[in-house]
Amino acid sequence: MSLEVRPVDEAELGEWLRAVRTGFLRPPVVTDEEIEQRRSHLDLSRTLGVFDRGRVVATFRTFTQELSTVGGGSLVADAVTQVTVSPSHRRRGVLSRVMAGDLAAAKERGDAVASLIAAEYPIYGRYGFGPAAWTTEWSVDVTRAGLDPRRTGQPEDGGSIELSDGAEIRKIGPEVHRRMARVRAGVPNRAAREWERGTGLGHQTDPWIEPFYAVYRSASGDVQGFVAYRSDDKWDDAKRPVNTATVGDLIACTPAAERALWRYLCSLDWVTTVRSGLRAPDDVLPLLLPDPRAARVVSNADMLWVRVLDVAKVLTGRTYASSGRLVLEVRDTAGLVGGRYRLDASPEGAKCSRTTASADLALDVAELGTLSLGDESVVRLVELGRVEELTAGAAVRADVLLRAARRPWCPDVF
Repeated sequence: MSLEVRPVDEAELGEWLRAVRTGFLRPPVVTDEEIEQRRSHLDLSRTLGVFDRGRVVATFRTFTQELSTVGGGSLVADAVTQVTVSPSHRRRGVLSRVMAGDLAAAKERGDAVASLIAAEYPIYGRYGFGPAAWTTEWSVDVTRAGLDPRRTGQPEDGGSIELSDGAEIRKIGPEVHRRMARVRAGVPNRAAREWERGTGLGHQTDPWIEPFYAVYRSASGDVQGFVAYRSDDKWDDAKRPVNTATVGDLIACTPAAERALWRYLCSLDWVTTVRSGLRAPDDVLPLLLPDPRAARVVSNADMLWVRVLDVAKVLTGRTYASSGRLVLEVRDTAGLVGGRYRLDASPEGAKCSRTTASADLALDVAELGTLSLGDESVVRLVELGRVEELTAGAAVRADVLLRAARRPWCPDVF
């Protein structure tokens, strides 16, 4: 099969978007307005199409992303998105061909990792990606949570909750988001266009429904968090309100702000259920409630996948709470980062370089991606047979070094 892989040009963008919609089983209709909106922000040099006799049969797009890592630093990521193969061309190695070329180009650019949100779990491990951050959604039964029915929704720490609007969120949101990323790994940066789209401006793929916004300010007036949420309008047969408030975005850069915003949501009149939206698996929400069982897990799944392209950048771009040394044998069938690496880490900093010293642990590059943001246990991966312990006790030492105090969180689908 003779297929051409290349960036699309402006005239081909409409057909490329139709192929994207076909791949995701959405109606293959694209308006001129959507084409114009997309053209304004897409980097066409990184918007790839696979052509069969002039027709787009597969799509693949990347963009530069800043991904927060443990300790407040960031990694430059090759963010992969809008990956599709048309039903007529599946199982022919199309994605493998495109992915190989993209990862090689990303490494050549100097990107530390590639990142993506996987629509299906089994696809990307074969390319060296590993799930590095998971997400959980809760449904809170407010009526059984045990909260004081006289609660006002205002925090008790001297701070305040104030209603807001999209215009204010576009102004204050980016800084709150940046501050949050400094205390939580796995957070991708948000471009100005994303803040506009997330508050009702710009192109919308679905009809826009204006949410409610609330902002938390500390006692000194410092903006430390905000929430966007929507509510339905339901009443039971006894004429009692049984509404559900669903969180679209809750960003807090301090524990006080996070606690205050959750308590505010659980104090809304007429609301009997709060849906949390996609949160970190160790979110404080359940334990804020006098009865944590009122928060029922409705979804728990992999979210952010990471493919390591530069071992040294990944391991030295983060902080470490303790000191130690590890030698890792990294296996990479794609030949991008395979080899042996020595990590010398301490709270003061870290060094990582290739070495000929005996390895403590051997692992595939996909498992290194899984460990890259401090979420997974090396001991558990050894027990699963996915990491090989070559030096006795190395898995425990690795856990002490690599695991983060808080689990990583990717709040955005990209």
